[in-house]
Amino acid sequence: MAELRSFIFIDQLQPQTLCYMASGMRGRLPRTNMAAQIIEVAPGLDIEALTDVALKHADVSGGMLVVERQYGYLEFHARSTASVKAAAEAVLEELEAKTADATPPRILASKIVTRIDHGHAFLINRNKSGSMILPGESLFVLEMQPASYAILATNEAEKTANIKVIDYRMFGATGRVYLSGEESDVRMGAEAALAALNG
Repeated sequence: MAELRSFIFIDQLQPQTLCYMASGMRGRLPRTNMAAQIIEVAPGLDIEALTDVALKHADVSGGMLVVERQYGYLEFHARSTASVKAAAEAVLEELEAKTADATPPRILASKIVTRIDHGHAFLINRNKSGSMILPGESLFVLEMQPASYAILATNEAEKTANIKVIDYRMFGATGRVYLSGEESDVRMGAEAALAALNG
């Protein structure tokens, strides 16, 4: 039986979080404020059978299906929150699991760097996939396990504060989040991200 590593319900996808995710998506694109479910399991290939269950059970669209070295990931979404929840419940039934069986997020690193230097901004922007950090802005970095919780932290930060999504990585051994903006906004977003993971 597959290990349920994460089982994340997002009530409303925020614009930057959505656009960043969609930039690498090969399935159907969601829209802002749609509900979404993200599921991470081990071993990775078990996500294929769970995808079949989710997509056949309710009127949801698959946006992302990733099988990497150790873990498998599925994202599906719909305009109807009830459809997303019904498909998610069908996956839990297939796994003979409960939401509480998912691995709780563990924060590995969390830091705010104030007033980023020009050279530091340049180094970050060379590797970014989202917005660009500007010199003088503050930066919040966060690392967690399991990796897929990065989308939850990013979405909740964006919901709460006027921040820019520089980068978030939700696949692999650890998840990472980079957010920037004015220091007060970054601190507010960081608090929301950490609260989402600790909640």
